[in-house]
Amino acid sequence: MSQTDGAQLFREAWIAGVRKHFAGEPKAGYVTPWEDTPDWERQAAAAVYEQVRQFLVVSAGQAAKLGREQKSQFVALCWTAQMYKHFEDPKPGYVADWSDLPAWQRETDADVFEAIAESLV
Repeated sequence: MSQTDGAQLFREAWIAGVRKHFAGEPKAGYVTPWEDTPDWERQAAAAVYEQVRQFLVVSAGQAAKLGREQKSQFVALCWTAQMYKHFEDPKPGYVADWSDLPAWQRETDADVFEAIAESLV
């Protein structure tokens, strides 16, 4: 899968997760289609996709057996690193500890991990 395809898969899984887990109407930015996603966010999605993909590859696919919480924590930590890369002083919500993230976001991050894992099978 190309870097762009991986980034798009990440974004599509994110949007599907938000629509599934977010109570009420999500902010427009949470569900912005790929073609309208800012460049920094596309780059971050590509980087996190690749980190999850590599994690699965180096574990010979066994990382797919992690619990949902572990999968979510991995995606969240990778995303946090991207926020520090793309913003000199990121908003606190962009770099919050996993335990401080809303439940919908933790569940969405786990869904993203699982979507990437399924794409590699």
